[in-house]
Amino acid sequence: MLDLIKYIVEQFADKKDEIEYKVEEKDNAIEVTVLLAESDMGKVIGKQGKIAKAMRTLVRCATPRDSKKYVIEIEEKKEA
Repeated sequence: MLDLIKYIVEQFADKKDEIEYKVEEKDNAIEVTVLLAESDMGKVIGKQGKIAKAMRTLVRCATPRDSKKYVIEIEEKKEA
């Protein structure tokens, strides 16, 4: 499922080499945090969050019924 998320995000992001993915497995969910450059945030989220919502819908539909659900968070990458 992470491959699907990566594919969708990389279609909209310009700085593909700066994208980071953090995967954290919890009791009944797998939380995927996508860290993006500030300039890519709007492109990946979309107007009124339509792209992010569509991505979450696709992942939910592609997830098998008996497996853990995926939670996708999109955040700005903090500069060190």
